[in-house]
Amino acid sequence: MWGPAKTYLYGWDLKAGDTGTVYGRAPVGTWLYVHMDRVNKWCWISPWVVDLVGDPNTVIEENIEAHMPWAFEPYEPHLYDPPARVSAERQGDQVIITWSSVWMTQDDDRGYFLDLWVCQGGYIVWVPASLPDQYQTQFTVKDETGCSEASHGLIYTVEKHGYTHSKDIPWPGK
Repeated sequence: MWGPAKTYLYGWDLKAGDTGTVYGRAPVGTWLYVHMDRVNKWCWISPWVVDLVGDPNTVIEENIEAHMPWAFEPYEPHLYDPPARVSAERQGDQVIITWSSVWMTQDDDRGYFLDLWVCQGGYIVWVPASLPDQYQTQFTVKDETGCSEASHGLIYTVEKHGYTHSKDIPWPGK
């Protein structure tokens, strides 16, 4: 995966017998940052889908950013834009995020990705979310009061080649 959650695009399939070396652990969750030998690439892997030698809890937590594949080359034309008309409305502890659909061909369409940091149980927690296609243009997340840091988020359009530029979600007050 391109990030430490199953909501990210996957990069390639692992095959029986593939090996790799663990270099870090996500500070949120249990995912491991691994260099895979066969494909000579870096990726994030859930420790629950591979056979591990050693204790993954002894691996140092690293704040390694997701290396998301971009669906554009800097300063060059691109096929798809980030969502437009992004808004968020609070209804108690629920924040409803909506945006305009981004047209994509059926073959390219991988929906949307939301990278959210919200207050739950007195802590800012990471809530990555993906919606499977261009027609689902609303997402609701729990966001409580009681955190010293402000909740916030980004949204991306996702197509089979990668992610568009992000768009800030205008977070509603509490």
